[in-house]
Amino acid sequence: MSRGVEWEIDPTLDRIRDLVDVLGEPQRAYPVIHVAGTNGKSSTARLIESLLRERGLRTGLYTSPEMTTLRERIAIDGEPVSEERFVEAYEDVLPYVQLVDGKHPTPLSFFEVLTAMAFAAFADAPVDVAVVEVGMGGTWDATNVADGVVAVVTPIGLDHTRYLGDTVEEIAGEKAGIIKQGAVAILSQQPVEAAEVLLRRIVETGAAVAREGIEFGVLNRDVAVGGQQIDLRGLHGTYDEIFLPLFGEHQASNAACALAAVEAFASGAPTRGEPNLEAATRIAPGDAFIGGAENQLDPALVRSGFAKSASPGRLEVVRTGPTILLDAAHNPAGMAASVATITESFGFTRLVGVLAVAADKDVAGILDQLEPVLAELVVTRNSSPRSLPPEELAEEAEGIFGEERVHVADRLDDAIDRAIGLAEETGEYQGAGVLIAGSVVTVGDARTLLRVGEGR
Repeated sequence: MSRGVEWEIDPTLDRIRDLVDVLGEPQRAYPVIHVAGTNGKSSTARLIESLLRERGLRTGLYTSPEMTTLRERIAIDGEPVSEERFVEAYEDVLPYVQLVDGKHPTPLSFFEVLTAMAFAAFADAPVDVAVVEVGMGGTWDATNVADGVVAVVTPIGLDHTRYLGDTVEEIAGEKAGIIKQGAVAILSQQPVEAAEVLLRRIVETGAAVAREGIEFGVLNRDVAVGGQQIDLRGLHGTYDEIFLPLFGEHQASNAACALAAVEAFASGAPTRGEPNLEAATRIAPGDAFIGGAENQLDPALVRSGFAKSASPGRLEVVRTGPTILLDAAHNPAGMAASVATITESFGFTRLVGVLAVAADKDVAGILDQLEPVLAELVVTRNSSPRSLPPEELAEEAEGIFGEERVHVADRLDDAIDRAIGLAEETGEYQGAGVLIAGSVVTVGDARTLLRVGEGR
């Protein structure tokens, strides 16, 4: 981690290309499904992986950032690699990393080394398919040395504007870089300005395209205990009575994109080392993907794959009495989706928020989304050095919530205790809730403090 983060280094793929070259190009040892976007990348990647694994394939999954352990970022068959395997992967690539470092004025970044470790670990396993989430952007992201046979682009909005551009068009241009020649592009519903950029890239590369709301999408959804019941139209047929243990319209949309991605992948029947989508039923390059019922996935496997899916830290219920929700939303668009889901799926009569955000985020935009649903807000910091100091966050929040509704805690554990007390203040425990949000780091810190996953 002392190597520095990728956004502090000039954007180039030269270093990571040199590294995977001396490693024998492990990212070409298996087909890749590549996932980019502003919101929903991790959830969609996890849903894709769950469906692939349910079909009997050995999977690799590369996501970021982690919540509690770095090993979460590199998963094989649905499980993070072991501590021993993680160390082995690092030691295996280290001599080659040092060799490449010597060829460039700037050494390889933390994310570039980790990405190479993931590609190598997947090749060693070996996996049948890897689902790879972009770290940031797309064109210059280290993961883009892989050529995805399927490229998924989740909703695009304003985030990381310092590095990706300050308009939706500029950001879409960066993310469109994962769409390669001959691939199938799966596009979630996008703002018009983003869709235009993505479609131009698809025409330029000769990729086929499947668009949510046109070639595939959500037909119906109903709130259910522990999630929602959805019906989906895929590329090759309709899949009904699917239980998705995730909340919200945005997660139903993510599931539709995941289904389409797996259908596109299955239609091409790529095999390890031979990614090939020529068998996919589609018309001329740059046109829409055309499905056929003969290629429909087994509906029973789709239902079971989605039923087993999970996306930790995405409106995750970790306690009851009062209900404690963890949500990693960290930009206005993500928070808007979370707020809509809370309103739809949870009957809170009193909801108190705990918020810790990075200093470079659109804090006012996040607070604007939260204000209508929160009775009170406790602002704090998380363990990241990028965390906005609580006093500054409080000042911003007081302008939106009013001074009497904002409380300050220097430590996250104190903030959580304070929020629980505020939520229970009226004695109406049945409808009381606490939302802990603002960052993946905030959620990860909260999971550790609340000992989530320890069977308690």
